[in-house]
Amino acid sequence: MYTKIDDAMDYAAALYIRLSKEDDHEKESESVTNQRSLLQAFAREQGLAVCGVYVDDGYSGTSFDRPGFLRLIADIEARKVNMVLTKDMSRLGRDYIQTGYYLEKFFPLHGVRYISLLDGVDTGADSGANDVTPFKAVMNDMYAKDISKKITSVKRDKQRKGQFIGGKAAYGYKLSQTHKNTIEIDPPAAGIVRRMFRLAAAGASCREIAALLNREGLPTPAQYAGLTPPKQGAYSGQWSAERITFMLKNEVYIGNMVQGRTRKINHKLKKCQKLPPSEWTVVAGTHEPIVDADTFRLVQRMIRSRAGTRRRTHDFLLKGLVFCLECGRPLGVLPRTLADGRQVLYFVCRTYQRGTRARQCTCHCVRVEAVTAAVTAKIRAVCQQHLDRDRCRALVEAVFRRPQTDTAQEIRQTEARMTGLTRRLDQVYGDKLSGTLGGEDFRRIYDSMQKERTALQEKLKSLQNQPQKGSASNFAPEPLIEKFLTTADTNRALFTNLIARIDVSEQKEVVVKFRCRE
Repeated sequence: MYTKIDDAMDYAAALYIRLSKEDDHEKESESVTNQRSLLQAFAREQGLAVCGVYVDDGYSGTSFDRPGFLRLIADIEARKVNMVLTKDMSRLGRDYIQTGYYLEKFFPLHGVRYISLLDGVDTGADSGANDVTPFKAVMNDMYAKDISKKITSVKRDKQRKGQFIGGKAAYGYKLSQTHKNTIEIDPPAAGIVRRMFRLAAAGASCREIAALLNREGLPTPAQYAGLTPPKQGAYSGQWSAERITFMLKNEVYIGNMVQGRTRKINHKLKKCQKLPPSEWTVVAGTHEPIVDADTFRLVQRMIRSRAGTRRRTHDFLLKGLVFCLECGRPLGVLPRTLADGRQVLYFVCRTYQRGTRARQCTCHCVRVEAVTAAVTAKIRAVCQQHLDRDRCRALVEAVFRRPQTDTAQEIRQTEARMTGLTRRLDQVYGDKLSGTLGGEDFRRIYDSMQKERTALQEKLKSLQNQPQKGSASNFAPEPLIEKFLTTADTNRALFTNLIARIDVSEQKEVVVKFRCRE
């Protein structure tokens, strides 16, 4: 039996109705239509004047940031409403802290009488039901928590099965129209992803790749998906090195489903916290890959080789690969001026620099050129010792007969590398003008980059002059094999793919640790 209102003419009543997504399984009496009918019938029986109906359809009770409820609060503060009717307390909200605030503080402060029909709660009458409202609020909160746990459990189970439960697939993929919870390749975007991996495998940095995509005006993943960023900034709509790095590290492109990178703090908050990679849910072989596993592993090595290196104008072949044999930390690089005025680069132990007085480690001062020469000689010796010329000849002839499409891809990669070199030359020249880079360093870096660009120009010219179909009858692979052995010191991708790390001792002994057995 509902409460009796004797002074109905004194009230301007508001009917508040809420139905959340987790309530979809409940009976028909929980629907918006039936809540409205129940509240309107009560208002007619009591002779109440209804000044407004406030509906939140599809909003969780754990949050009070709902449009209908906020409009109700605004009308209460404007003194348009002094009575609130709900079907039960759970319709008002399921967060016991916020619900208690409105029942115990906000409504009494603004002279609002609250009535919950099924619970028998009426703050304008002396009723025993009012005494248990805190307990009802706690029970409603526990119900919301239990529902949240069940939904999370279902999502986690789908993730462990490799089913995609996100709203938007990774760039390069799209949601399948025929199979639920699966993704398939999106050809236009997948082509860009493959190009990014080719550039990275060829030695281009993430910053260079981002700049190239921006110059070509290619849409970012958000733009491609038609999403509008919440905040417009100076770099909105631009590719960034961070975005490229994230994509190049994403295992989804080799056919692995990667989910569960974040987790909600609790069922009442929308904010999520990032989880470490060890806690991600990764299921292998759930969809068609965009890039092969070998290319992916090579790109990861290229990215890791640059990790922990400061963004300086000092660029050298072994960057990120050289470590101190004694303390195990990466060796830093410092320029030194010789007696004849020339500037050369030296490896120096960073541990020694930071703790010289405490005698932490030793200097390990050795020329970069000397270490590079030693490593190059080692690689040449290993390659020379284990090189199977017959097998190499067959490989070279197969490459010589490859389709023109492969040649076109190599031309694009070479052009991209030349574009990156040009931009780096501009950056070095800007550093010289600003005084950040000295004249000797500028000349050394400029000559090195210019030499590399000349080699790329010759390579590009050779590729462009290749015939559509080749014949290996008059082609000798030996010169190419010799070229491979003699140009190893200019191939950073080769170093990164072959070498795990290089240790340098205080006695200047160079220890090369290969990724495979010698």
